[in-house]
Parts: sequence; C-alpha cells; structure tokens
Amino acid sequence: MNDTYYMKTALALAEKGLGMTSPNPMVGAVVVKNDEIVGRGYHHACGHPHAEVEAIRDAGSAARGADIYVTLEPCNHHGKTPPCTELIISAGIKRVVYAMDDPNPKASGGGEYLEKNGIQTLSGVLKKEAQKLNEAFLKSIVKNLPFVTIKIAATLDGRTATKTGHSKWITNPASRGCVHLLRHANDAILTGIGTIIADDPSMTARPAGFAGKDPKRIILDSNLSIPVDSKILKLDSDAETVIITGSRPDCDETGGETTDAEASRKKMVLKEKGARVIETELKQGRINFKGLMEILGREGISSVLIEAGSKVSYSAVKSGVVDKAVFFYAPKVLAADDGYPMFRGSGPEAMDLALDLKDVKTKMIDGDIMVEGYL
Repeated sequence: MNDTYYMKTALALAEKGLGMTSPNPMVGAVVVKNDEIVGRGYHHACGHPHAEVEAIRDAGSAARGADIYVTLEPCNHHGKTPPCTELIISAGIKRVVYAMDDPNPKASGGGEYLEKNGIQTLSGVLKKEAQKLNEAFLKSIVKNLPFVTIKIAATLDGRTATKTGHSKWITNPASRGCVHLLRHANDAILTGIGTIIADDPSMTARPAGFAGKDPKRIILDSNLSIPVDSKILKLDSDAETVIITGSRPDCDETGGETTDAEASRKKMVLKEKGARVIETELKQGRINFKGLMEILGREGISSVLIEAGSKVSYSAVKSGVVDKAVFFYAPKVLAADDGYPMFRGSGPEAMDLALDLKDVKTKMIDGDIMVEGYL
C-alpha cells in the first residue's frame, strides 16, 4: 500500500462527518503499522474529539512506532479540545502524513511543531481532494463569508414550473433525496418570500437512511409580508428560522405602505413563533446579497444553499456571491414559452458574456441529470 491509498481511506472517513462538524472541518485519520491499518477515526461533530484522537485511541498500543494519515494538518492549539500534536507525540507516532495545511491561523503550525519534536512529516498528499471536501470551511476561514451553492430543478427546456406555478414534482424521488442531503450538508438554506407564499415549504432535511440535520432557514422578506400561519413558522425543528427584512419596510403585498407600528407588531408575532428578524438595508427595494453574506459570515454560517424562485436566483447569481451551482434536469419538456424560467432578469446580449461553469461534473440519477460546477 502507498500514501495515496491510506489518504483515500482517511478522506472517506472524513466524509462521514458531512453536515455535522461546522464550523469545524471534516477530518479523517488512519493509523498504519507494518502496512496494516490499526486505527481509524473521524471528527464526528463540533466539540467532539478530533480525528487523530479517535484513530489513536482505536489503535491503542499499536500506535507506537506507527504512521498516521490525516486529511488536515494536526492542530497545535488549545481550543475546545487539547492540541492533537501533543497526543501524536505522546502516543509515539513516528511519521505524520497530512493532505492540506490548516488555513486557520489559530490552529496552524502543527506540522512544523511535530518536525521540531523529531517526527517525520509529509504534506500535500491528495491536497486537492481534501480542499474540495472542505471548500466551505476554507472560504469561511479565509474570507469570513459562507460558501454559497445554488440548486435548481428544471425541465429540459429550462422551466421550473408550469404557467400556473405548479412544480410538484419536476424531478424524481432519487434526485429529491440528493437535495435533502445537500440541505443536511449546509449550515443554512435560503429562499425568498415568493416561494414561501406560493409553496409553503418546510425547508427541512430528510435524507434517506438517516436522521438529517435541519439547516438554519433564511427567508428574504424585504417587506415583512410572511403569512403568520406559514408552515415554516410551525416546525418542530432544532434549527431556527431567520427573516431578513428591510430596515425600513416601504410597502406591503398590495403595494400599500407598511407603517413602523405594523412592522413592530409583525416582528413581535414572529418572535413569539420562534423566528428571528434581521434588518438590513435594501438595494433598489431588494435585499443586498453581498451585504447579507457579510451578515451571515459574522453569524458564523459557513455554507448556504439557495433554493429559491427565478428572481431570487437571478439576483444571487448576478451579485457574484454564488460559488457553486447544482442543476437537476428531469427528462420532461413543457414545450411552451409561458412556464417559469430558471432565472428571471435581464441577460447578456452576446453568448460570450454568459457565465461559464468550471470543473463541471454530470451524473445520471434514475433518469434525471445532475450538472454540478463552479461559477
């Protein structure tokens, strides 16, 4: 066996922490002695033991004189848990192989510390794979902004609903299961008030085979017009619902003025229902996406999944905040020009001005087509 093989095993272990470790990264580790894996571990959830701790405990006395493969540079600071570097040294590990440096300045320096204490280190094994696994963590640490993924389900002719707004269901159950896994994997899910009024969604995570973690629900509602009997305000969920509204609501759904007194009463009702209201400045009457992402970054949200209507999707992409796009295409055609489009807004005049997806991957899901790429 070689370094790549053992690191692949560690990466597979790390992925088991999907959706549970934020704001920490997903990390996996294996202890290897005499070309045999004698210990395995991964970071189960924030506040739980790190992957190295799990793997070394699993290895027991066999850790002495062994190698350890970790998907992230071992931490070298006291946080919620002691430094992994000290455990590695005391366990008698002779060699440490890690995929990527820790971008967090508070935790970095582990490799150098281990070298100073006589332990061999090797970094960069399957570095790109490790970085992709923790792309949300990397952006959050480096830029203090959430990693943003937009998901859209559409027919082959690019329609997300019929002319009446009917959209259940465009894609098949297997594709919808993938979407629930996406929700589980992200800290927050974002949509607009139009979707809440039209579909009355739950916005929860219900992946197949295990109990998913609900993401924080973020509703863009510039005029605070959310119906108080919305399903999203009556959920039995550990995740909170956050309403993003304008700092000065200027009109209601009928176009009339919303007074400060009316807004105050609405905020009180929403608070009683367990929702939190965050006010932000509007840009041309709409929520400013860039400003919103700065707010969410300060709130400690590392990743956001956008599942919204065509106007919100358009605004998000045009604002430049979207990092990744996931499209689910069903083998259906409405063959009409009056259905709901994927995006609604003014587009470029020339094809060479279109947005290009990078690192595109496609996958067949029981007849549906998933297209994934980076903006």
